[in-house]
Amino acid sequence: MLRVEKLDAAYGLSQVLWGVDLEVGPGQAAALLGRNGVGKSTLLRAILGLHPLTGGHVFLGPDAGRDVTRLPPHQRARLGIGYVPQGRDIFPHLTVEENLEVGLAAGPRTARTIPDFVYELFPVLAEMRSRKGGVLSGGQQQQLAIGRALVARPRLLILDEPTEGVQPSIILQIEDALGRIRRELGVAVLLVEQYLELAWGFASTYFVMQKGRIVDHGRTADGDTQAVSRMLSV
Repeated sequence: MLRVEKLDAAYGLSQVLWGVDLEVGPGQAAALLGRNGVGKSTLLRAILGLHPLTGGHVFLGPDAGRDVTRLPPHQRARLGIGYVPQGRDIFPHLTVEENLEVGLAAGPRTARTIPDFVYELFPVLAEMRSRKGGVLSGGQQQQLAIGRALVARPRLLILDEPTEGVQPSIILQIEDALGRIRRELGVAVLLVEQYLELAWGFASTYFVMQKGRIVDHGRTADGDTQAVSRMLSV
């Protein structure tokens, strides 16, 4: 679904990504872990085409065989990427339903209605569809942001810190919804998450980033959570 090879990126003269390799297979879930400021969000933005590269390639597709390095963000979205940014970025003055309808623009041209599965995954959105997004709690806004990404029917969902500022009960709901998104919709997931327990329990593979480089990766079933936790806390 996604393959990143030797990715380099910079802010001006300051390089922030150094030869990053990363892969997420169809229907797979991968966790990208690391402390704040190591380049995780920049990597996601580079994958999406929102940050320019200074080197490397991004490949998408069922077999990750299409080089999209030079494609603009909207064309990458049409190829099946959904994105939930850190901080959610919902439209506070639009209703829940209007926020979801915004997501339709990123999907297939034939998609003009909000899929039923969005409201099935997040019943609170159905209950509050006529309310302004700005009056929702932080956890409800996060569910809205995930729902907005899903209305475009992506094949790969990228989430940047989805549990940040969210109460524990909503975290459990988000974790359950992400599991259903994988199992029932067959969507691959790339998750940036500080909450190691959630990331480890949900993802099948992991990547640890330090100072703009991937320093450890593998299958979560085989990985050492204590070793990874030490890398995240140093």
